[in-house]
Amino acid sequence: MRLLRIWPDETRFRFMRFRHLSFPFSALLSILTVAGFLTLGLDYGVDFRGGTLIELEAKSGPADAGAVRTTANGFGFGDVEVQDFGGSGGQAGGVSLRFPIQPGGEAAQGVVVDKARAAFGERYTFQRVETVGPRVSGELVQSGTIGIILSVFAVLAYLWFRFERDLAIASIIGTLHDIVLTVGFFVITRHEFNMTSIAAILTIVGYSLNETVVVFDRTRELLRRYKQMPTEELLDLSINSTMSRTVMTATTTALSLLALVLFGGRAIEGFAQVMLAGVVICTYSAIFISSPMLIYIGLKAGNQRGAARDVPVAQPAE
Repeated sequence: MRLLRIWPDETRFRFMRFRHLSFPFSALLSILTVAGFLTLGLDYGVDFRGGTLIELEAKSGPADAGAVRTTANGFGFGDVEVQDFGGSGGQAGGVSLRFPIQPGGEAAQGVVVDKARAAFGERYTFQRVETVGPRVSGELVQSGTIGIILSVFAVLAYLWFRFERDLAIASIIGTLHDIVLTVGFFVITRHEFNMTSIAAILTIVGYSLNETVVVFDRTRELLRRYKQMPTEELLDLSINSTMSRTVMTATTTALSLLALVLFGGRAIEGFAQVMLAGVVICTYSAIFISSPMLIYIGLKAGNQRGAARDVPVAQPAE
């Protein structure tokens, strides 16, 4: 019985010819990300900034963000950020409020919540209430930053020891590219950056690692078999031979994330959206960034350890 082949074995699509477009495109996106990060910054959530976050959903009809803002500013707790969300037909179904940190510890933050419940409880349902003090938010920023740095360094170290020099350098560049573009997604979309966002970034790093290892393992095998084949042609063959697996993995993952975006509710919607963007970024990067980078690095079959030996090559992945 013949297995389903999403990408036929005989396909010889020339992916490498698109490197003249993908490299300038990614460079432009990276520059815009850095510029946006330095000028706009990230939209840090209550986890990192501290304060009180309240999400209200109208019991009937659209939410009136203007009236909510006027009432909230009248509490005397400082400038309140009010945003619409949800709804259909262009009307907001809910409103989120962010109150700054109040002096007086947890008791003072509790007063904010009590006052909001008294003012909005009749017309709105409280979907989410989060309160974080200045000390806790500072600790979360520190631990989150350290966690990301250590995780990224661990992945880069693994890639360096997992592959020969040329493949390792290209895979590291591809992973860093994915991280930068993921941060760019936060900058452009103004998604709230919180502890859940850190989890999303680390998950995307793992997905990027998985995509890179699959493609580069096949590249290394082909280097040992076709010692005289031009690098560009060999890389095209490598990507084509793993494309069935890439398409199936990306499609099934994206469909799962799309279900979470549509039906997972606001608690997980942001995480799922970031992950969905990450799947697209990582798949694009493995094909059009990491692999073409080997051409500019100067990959040669003779430069790889064990290239002189005839090593059997596994059949293309399903």
